[in-house]
Amino acid sequence: MNFNIRGENLEITPALRDYVEKKVGKLEKYFETTPNADVNVKMSVVNSKQKVEITIPMTKLLLRAEEKHGDMYAAIDLVIEKLERQIRKHKTKVNRKFRGGDDSLKYMFKNELEPLAEERSTTIGLEDDDDFEVVRTKRFDLKPMDAEEAILQMDLLGHSFFVFSNAISGNTSVVYKRKDGRYGLIEPEA
Repeated sequence: MNFNIRGENLEITPALRDYVEKKVGKLEKYFETTPNADVNVKMSVVNSKQKVEITIPMTKLLLRAEEKHGDMYAAIDLVIEKLERQIRKHKTKVNRKFRGGDDSLKYMFKNELEPLAEERSTTIGLEDDDDFEVVRTKRFDLKPMDAEEAILQMDLLGHSFFVFSNAISGNTSVVYKRKDGRYGLIEPEA
């Protein structure tokens, strides 16, 4: 793996670089052969929080996770845990999809992996633990309004997004609150 570690509002010390390379290097145990991939790591300080973003683009697979914490080393540990869960989830789905077939993705992962402790406790008795389950369905009338009114409605409800019928175009649109505190609008293409 080729590491590209950079800091934003933060100096990358040799100890920090070694810690990241050691932790990310442990992900190699999930693969049959060491992936020939670039590991892009961005570390930054945002509002007294330490933020770590790791992106590992590979053939037919993109691993990406980010985490914020008060301590940079703890943030690195948390982001590695997220990447491990992504790998395990992807491996399970690939093995189900290509159970009888012969595909290069199936043989990308090792088969003798033990599940993580929290996965063992939650999957006892569950066969399809990685399937997405809809736990609640809501139905409501879409009131025609503009984006500003939709933002006001969203804020009044305390939600992070709001679905509405755009009064101008007549299409169904979504407004959402971004991590930076501003707002975004999702509209279908005409």
